[in-house]
Amino acid sequence: MLNNYLKIAWRNLLQNKTFSFINIAGLSVGITAAVFILMWVRNEMNFDNFHPDSNRIFRVTTTLTADNWTWETTPLLLAKAAKQELPEVEEVARLYTTHWPVVKISGNKTYERKAAFVDPNWFKVFKYEFSSGNASAFSEHSKSIILTTSAAKKYFGKANPIGARINIDSADYEVSAVVKDAPANSSFRYDTFLPLSALLANKQRRANDENWDNYNYFTFVRLKPGASPAHASGNLNKIFKKHDQGLTTVSLVALKDMHFESDLQSSEFVHGNLNTVYTFSVLAFLLLLVACINYVNLTTARASLRAKEVSIRKIAGAGSRSLFYRFFADSALISFISLLVTLLLIRLFLPWFGLLTEKNFESAFASPAMWKVIGLALVGVMLLNGIYPAILLSSFKPLNVFRGATVLKVNDGYLRKSLVVIQFIVSVTLIACTIAIYLQMNFIGQADIGYSRSQVLSFPLPANIGSEKKISVIQTVKEELLKQSGIESVTSSNQSVVQIGSFSIGAANWPGRDTAFKPMTTQLSTDADFLNTLNLKMKQGRWFISGNKADNRNVILNETAVAQLKIPAPVIGHSFTFHGKAGQIIGVVKDFKYQSMHEKVGPLVVFNNPDWFNFITVRIAPKSTSGSVVAIQKTWSKILPDYPLEYDFIDQSFNALYKEDRKTSLLLLVFAGIAIVISSLGLFALAAFTAEQRRKEIGIRKVIGATLASLTALLSKDFVKLVLIAVVIACPISYWAITKWLQSFAYRISIGWEIFAFAGILALLIAVLTISVQTVKAAMANPVRSLRAE
Repeated sequence: MLNNYLKIAWRNLLQNKTFSFINIAGLSVGITAAVFILMWVRNEMNFDNFHPDSNRIFRVTTTLTADNWTWETTPLLLAKAAKQELPEVEEVARLYTTHWPVVKISGNKTYERKAAFVDPNWFKVFKYEFSSGNASAFSEHSKSIILTTSAAKKYFGKANPIGARINIDSADYEVSAVVKDAPANSSFRYDTFLPLSALLANKQRRANDENWDNYNYFTFVRLKPGASPAHASGNLNKIFKKHDQGLTTVSLVALKDMHFESDLQSSEFVHGNLNTVYTFSVLAFLLLLVACINYVNLTTARASLRAKEVSIRKIAGAGSRSLFYRFFADSALISFISLLVTLLLIRLFLPWFGLLTEKNFESAFASPAMWKVIGLALVGVMLLNGIYPAILLSSFKPLNVFRGATVLKVNDGYLRKSLVVIQFIVSVTLIACTIAIYLQMNFIGQADIGYSRSQVLSFPLPANIGSEKKISVIQTVKEELLKQSGIESVTSSNQSVVQIGSFSIGAANWPGRDTAFKPMTTQLSTDADFLNTLNLKMKQGRWFISGNKADNRNVILNETAVAQLKIPAPVIGHSFTFHGKAGQIIGVVKDFKYQSMHEKVGPLVVFNNPDWFNFITVRIAPKSTSGSVVAIQKTWSKILPDYPLEYDFIDQSFNALYKEDRKTSLLLLVFAGIAIVISSLGLFALAAFTAEQRRKEIGIRKVIGATLASLTALLSKDFVKLVLIAVVIACPISYWAITKWLQSFAYRISIGWEIFAFAGILALLIAVLTISVQTVKAAMANPVRSLRAE
């Protein structure tokens, strides 16, 4: 029986090649897009869950009690205290990532930006698949290193790296093991693992870090089975308060919850947005729905053509159940063929999707999870496509059909019209959201951020050169570079201006301050040339003056600092102590955006302490970029030959802040385009069917003098009305969605009616062009052929 159903379904598919092609194309594209989205969603929702006992692994998080300021690092000593004093703790592991070691191999020098300094316990707490070697040598020797497969290939090619030596920060390390690259849903995406003991071999660093005032290390704990995280967190706070004087509290954040944290001031790890995940989950369903609507619409529209077939079968003795299975087989066959096409599309576009999302989905077909996603999508499509059309077609009453009565229970095809409206509601909403995202990204690119980022580059100084040598190096580099005609200005600072992440709590003091008020301030240490190099604007007072020793104690505030710290007038000359150095406020600089535009500008204290300098920033004259970069490289090689130079242009670093936003907008643009294409395919098929149904009417109208324009308008107006209704309904939906998305930006565009007008007009134009292909063809047909059968 099943074999018979499939044979008839195959014949029916071949007899209606155009409509079958449209159904299969729409379903295939819709399922492919939905599968890609669901792969990405599943990856986001399962971050770090692959680690054994991930439900027992927690990161220690620190929160400033007064200002509720949260960060993810802790003092170095906390891990040892937790291991010794907390009975709930089974294992502890620490991570340090700020230092980029210099790797020298085969005469080449480079910074390893994906380096992690970890405890030996790291590989006990977290899961890594060892391709060769093991973690025992890493645990026993401070000069051992573990590489990922990618790093081993980068440094040693096809040679076996085990036992090989690699020079890191002027010391030789031996490769003890190679682990597989981290999966796409891992927070810890590092290429080299070095012992934490090697980092702490520096006596100055150890002395600096072995106190409870410096928060430089990530601390992870694995609790014993059955241990209460809340109870462990309470005990951890008791330990912490012995040393911290009650300024901060600590808490435990589950490993599986890290990816969606949103209350951190800054983070080492890449975080996801739960709202974005929910949005794309809904989008996957909508794309499947839009694709299925095409099938349901075309099937119900063509129901009258199959009414007599059904009636004859019923008169011949066929029951409703057998007819239901018969027509469900049609849907199943088309869905199965669509699945085969989907697998081909996935294989073709999976590498592109991986590049777009920066996730490694290359082994997706070998993953059981991948087939679960595909199977779920296929079942969803078969149910959406099969049940209603099969019930409809199997429920015709033979006598009503032969009497000429309507075969559809829904009068005048209201169901089909409603489904077309739903399709274009989805399309218009996606178009409007895509336009809004484009405008916001354009706004960010053109916004006045308070400094000039064009023709400016910056590069870090080596982390392990001494303080005295560093000051000498900075002075020498500045003097040498300023001799070059293409270089206009050189300055040094503790961080790049693009994203200043250095904060202090309670370091600022001034006469009249409430002793309970310990504000968090962003801190920027820089020299006298910073103002002109970045083209900052002063509101009042002055900038630092080179050689003025008093300026080593003086500070400059931004406008927000003056307002939030409530510095009384006159501000200039007001006493101000910062990090224990008593001086004066000598200037107020106009606010400039030193972080992402997701964040509001906060209070900034600018001071002049050369010991803090870690970055050099250079302004290059117009049309002198290539020559100046060569000059910078030569100067660096002469002064610091043992260290590589890695520079970034400020405008590129600025754009990198919005990489995830642009990625999201591009994904939305692609899927909006897919929704529009699928909707247009369905509209094209419906228009073709309508034109065929009204072929004789069109012939009669042409005979009595109807023009091409009037006939085209006649056939198009009903569809245009449906698109206009969709636009009206989509406007408030898209307004709500755009408003929710823009709330994540402190500085954003205003939502104007133009967004929705443009989205509506674009959708209308696409619909009219789609319909016109069929309506013009029908209107130009020879009326004699249309009426020959009359």
